[in-house]
Amino acid sequence: MPLTKIVSAEEAAQLIQSGDTVATAGFVGVGFAEHIARAIERRFQQTQSPADLSLVYAAGQGDGNSRGLNHFAHHGMVRRVIGGHWGLVPGLGRMAQNNEIEAYNLPQGVICHLFRDIAAGKPGTLTHVGLHTFVDPRQDGGRLNQRTPEGLVRLMEIDGQEYLFYKAFPIQVALLRGTTADPSGNISMEREALPLESLAIAQAVKNSGGIVIVQVERVTQQHRLHPSMVRLPGILVDKVVVAPAEDHWQTFGEQYNPSYTGEVVADSQLACAELTERKLIARRALMELTSGATINLGIGMPETMAPVASEEELLDRVTMTIEPGGIGGLPAGGLSFGAVINPESVIDQPSQFDFYDGGGLDQAFLGMAQISPEGHVNVSRFGPKIAGAGGFINISQNAREIYFMGTFLSGRPDLSISDDGLHIGTNSGARKFVNDVEQITFNGRYAAERGQRVLYITERCVFALTPEGIKLVEIAPGVDLDRDILALMEFRPLIADKLKISDRRIYRQGPMNLRHVGSAGIGELRKAIACAPHVIY
Repeated sequence: MPLTKIVSAEEAAQLIQSGDTVATAGFVGVGFAEHIARAIERRFQQTQSPADLSLVYAAGQGDGNSRGLNHFAHHGMVRRVIGGHWGLVPGLGRMAQNNEIEAYNLPQGVICHLFRDIAAGKPGTLTHVGLHTFVDPRQDGGRLNQRTPEGLVRLMEIDGQEYLFYKAFPIQVALLRGTTADPSGNISMEREALPLESLAIAQAVKNSGGIVIVQVERVTQQHRLHPSMVRLPGILVDKVVVAPAEDHWQTFGEQYNPSYTGEVVADSQLACAELTERKLIARRALMELTSGATINLGIGMPETMAPVASEEELLDRVTMTIEPGGIGGLPAGGLSFGAVINPESVIDQPSQFDFYDGGGLDQAFLGMAQISPEGHVNVSRFGPKIAGAGGFINISQNAREIYFMGTFLSGRPDLSISDDGLHIGTNSGARKFVNDVEQITFNGRYAAERGQRVLYITERCVFALTPEGIKLVEIAPGVDLDRDILALMEFRPLIADKLKISDRRIYRQGPMNLRHVGSAGIGELRKAIACAPHVIY
């Protein structure tokens, strides 16, 4: 490899100048250039340079502690951050809270598309994504503190239709990752779990006159792969850094898992989840699956659906997708979230969001933290804590059906589960159903106007979105309506004239045998549930 391209991590760090805008690829720990980030951090700690950087990234890149973009969380090192998700980078989050930096939270998919539009020389990204949420300039414009200026997001109207315009800007440095580099700097990603938005970032930086630095685990004199496996052509790559194994884990949770790259087919049968409130919620949500649907499972509570679907032998009835690009297979969890076990296909992240934004998802199962009478949902900010939206806005605004999942109160509820239903002891924990959410990550009124089907599923009851607000439509057997639900809400919801009692199979040990409901399997579930005898509350 020519000496002009291969450099050490320390030499790569010297190439970044104070005031540069730096774009990084990654999803949690997948595809993040950890070795280079460590070197940049060491240089700053020793010399206070590079300083006043602007960081831009689409997905959360960190482990919630010290890895990933947490290496940049030093006073004076960063001036501005434009990020899709903040929950995994608490160091930067604290700097935003303390008004030490300019801080924006924009939708993950929008940032991915913004990289492409910067590469194409466009003035910015025009999209409906973010309308009527905290990203809309009529609310916060994605700004996270008082120090952050307005103007990055503008409201526009075309042929009577509202859109948001996200302004483009030049990017001077790209920090990317691949598997193998050849002498020309061609980068293949055969051992990477995802290609992410690496190509879009490389093109954006190269066309901005900047420098593209790629971390790899090995070099070769000649690639012996199909040319399509070269995800970053050498014409886009300026410098290559060969990383030691300890700084090039496939994810932040695993050094290497061959089932993520199709080298082996792993056993996708998951262990049965313990019967807790999380499993109750997952079981109820599972009853909403439509056979043949293309779905998305969010991080957190929705992850529980995968082992429950496996227990019910329903994984083959739907196609799971995940926003960084995985299609089919089984999404990994924890610090490997983003990777997929036995994927059918893996595409780049901007293309996945093209599919999502255009309405390709049939159903999405997402978490929820605060819910208002209008059906607004907040998952992005709680007091001083900045979590960020990630892909939540893209997914929730554009999927045909949305199912929000979460416990009725925050914290672990005091309850017992029996064949007869749910028995609640002390009702402790902060209220989630509040008069006003702290930030609108999902706008219920906007969803109702556009005819989305939306349910809010908890362990003790289910609400449905209506044009008039959220309506209580279902209650768990054993739950007292006044004591266990209404008394614990800051507002009184609409209540269905005939409240359903939840299917009692949800509360019993062992499989619910959902696969055998109706001749068409889970495609008949809704009809079966609707037609089954139920108690009127």
